[in-house]
Amino acid sequence: MANTDSTASGSKMARVSNLHLMKTYGGILAGLLVLMIIFSICSPYFLKVNNILNIILQVSIIAISAFGMTYALIIGGIDLSIGSTIALSGTAAALLLQMNIPFLAVILAVLLIGVVLGAFNGVLISKLHIPAFIVTVATMGIYRGIAYITTNGVPISIKDPSFLALGNNAVLGIQIPIIILFVLFFINHVILSKTKFGRRAYITGGNEEAAVYAGIQVPKIKIWVYIITSLMAAISGLILASRLYSAQPNAASGYELDAIAAAVLGGTSLSGGSGRILGTLLGAIIIGVINNGMNLMNVPYFYQLIVKGLVILVAVFVDVRNKKRLV
Repeated sequence: MANTDSTASGSKMARVSNLHLMKTYGGILAGLLVLMIIFSICSPYFLKVNNILNIILQVSIIAISAFGMTYALIIGGIDLSIGSTIALSGTAAALLLQMNIPFLAVILAVLLIGVVLGAFNGVLISKLHIPAFIVTVATMGIYRGIAYITTNGVPISIKDPSFLALGNNAVLGIQIPIIILFVLFFINHVILSKTKFGRRAYITGGNEEAAVYAGIQVPKIKIWVYIITSLMAAISGLILASRLYSAQPNAASGYELDAIAAAVLGGTSLSGGSGRILGTLLGAIIIGVINNGMNLMNVPYFYQLIVKGLVILVAVFVDVRNKKRLV
């Protein structure tokens, strides 16, 4: 009898969980399905397996950056410096490889650079109380400027085979950037949904004053959030430099906007307090599908920008409407 009750309770919880997932992601999944149907009608190549894998490979860099951006948005902040961080991380890796520093040491050094850049943003925002928008616009210029100065404004080619394997080789037929993407998806999902740090980040973004009264060390949470955001950008920079076979100081321009778009499309609120890594991944895939589908249809780049802008506007409109319903 006890086993029967336990089974029934488990089934009920599963139904509630499935209902919650559909309620949370039903809209974005429906939108993704509609886009895939439209592009598959317009191009016979769209639904080919190789093309689908290519879409995931192409979005891996943006998705990883968007994971970091999700943290920043959840606490009610933003990080507009991630495009510059990506470029600076790539140039740092190329310069270190030129000095014949071992591959693993280069990776660790670049990740450390990401931590330092993020901590710099976080300290300015949390300790000096400068708005995140102002701080990260400023550091966007600073980090990009350092990338130009250290490379004299020209690309640096990379020939280290281990480093090049990072973005271009496959394991069991799966490209390494895709593997890194899903490993980081799992790690970030667990951090945000299962840890005390994740819960405190949501509380901080939902109501910072209440978080302070609840005993949460808000400045510490903010610093760690910007460290994670910058760390994700540094990983994206390593992958991008590897895929391009070179480090380019002008790389990743505008990636911060794509990262914001992916997070917002995935349901992360610009007002803070809500957002999920799964939603961000789906948002990044939607951006990838739009880019890929329009490329297959030979839509000019400038029109692609307009379409992506309209999609973001719709996502923000839905977010604002949902917020009004909750008030």
